[in-house]
Amino acid sequence: MRANGATIRQMITDAAAEGVQLIVFCEGALSGYAKAQIASPDDWASFDWAAQEAELRDIAALCGQRGITAAVGGAHRLTVTPRPHNSLYVFSPSGALLTRYDKRLLSHSEVSDWYTPGSEPITFAIGGYRFGCAICIESQFPEIFAEYEEMGVDAVLFASYGIPEHFQIAMRAHAGLNCIWIAGATAARKAHECPAGIIGPDGVVSAACPAVAEFGFAVATLDRDNPAYDVPLNKARPWRAKARAGNIYRERSVDDLRSARRGEY
Repeated sequence: MRANGATIRQMITDAAAEGVQLIVFCEGALSGYAKAQIASPDDWASFDWAAQEAELRDIAALCGQRGITAAVGGAHRLTVTPRPHNSLYVFSPSGALLTRYDKRLLSHSEVSDWYTPGSEPITFAIGGYRFGCAICIESQFPEIFAEYEEMGVDAVLFASYGIPEHFQIAMRAHAGLNCIWIAGATAARKAHECPAGIIGPDGVVSAACPAVAEFGFAVATLDRDNPAYDVPLNKARPWRAKARAGNIYRERSVDDLRSARRGEY
């Protein structure tokens, strides 16, 4: 864990030096992820929660020193069960714990043996843009991303322990259908499946890390005024909101027997 913390702090320092305002790390980046680094559900009983809290506080302090926002994957201890949440801790540029997202839709093995599910979405604002969070298998649930779109989110921070091909397809679809940015972070050892990167609101990957097992980060600028995103942000997203509300269709519906008779040519 201390090695993870040191690597996270180094990447925060490097990113801040390049002018990055927000960085997201993978699922379990600090604590380790179930079955990969946490070998047994019983390991939570001996997990060094004090060491993790110390690392989290050090990361928060560094964010304050560097003036950067960071979302860091880690387990979150509970009081009534030994199974923690699978979470993203979000630290503000002032060095405070801004919020925490707890993974809501767990995999079968996670909810059966490893983690306790979270219960609600979270959003936060940085630099005039609103962000939401999602973790790993939640990429397979379109309602997660549609909900964030309805909440006025501009971008979703997606943390995963590996981004296999079907996750990649889903994430590009979610970005394009909801006209949002999605920043995907994965573990370096899983980079061969798909490296970390950022998808634009048109569903196109705008930046990506090399597909090698090395620590690094991809950088993209969120810019509503970018002409490349005029259609998704200024036309498609407002139109789809009207379409989902349904009034434009109800106002134009008709009572016509030719419509009701399904067996006619």
